[in-house]
Amino acid sequence: MIRSATAEDAARICEIYNHYVLYSTITFEEQAVSIDEMRHRIADALSGLLWLVWDVDREIQGFAYASKWKGRCAYRYSVESTVYVAEGETSRGIGSELYEALIKELRQQNVHVVMGGIALPNEASIALHEKLGFEKVAHFREVGWKFGSWIDVGYWQLFL
Repeated sequence: MIRSATAEDAARICEIYNHYVLYSTITFEEQAVSIDEMRHRIADALSGLLWLVWDVDREIQGFAYASKWKGRCAYRYSVESTVYVAEGETSRGIGSELYEALIKELRQQNVHVVMGGIALPNEASIALHEKLGFEKVAHFREVGWKFGSWIDVGYWQLFL
């Protein structure tokens, strides 16, 4: 069920992700992402890190990926992780399994720290991160503005 993403997955990944872009504060993007842009993002991630999908009968129901934590070279052993599950498929364990697979692969790539940023409030995401061993290390107040409201962001950290 879990496999590496490909460029051909971009359209379905856009469907999943753009729901959150347009209807939630979980992501701070405000405009729907094009399929071409998503293909570029997948290719970027796969050039050095990971992008995984949950695929059931050729229907992607979720995805998780790791990206650079920061651009400077001293951060090269730290990544930021992201997971999204399709609307209507949440609370079925897909996010947990994707995240566990991502973490397992990151351990094999000599990653030292995984950072998870969470727009707050988001009890489900906090519970997922803490279930997997992440600990809260930061809380930034009112750093995002979306849908007419200020949004806090917390960061959770996992040492591998």
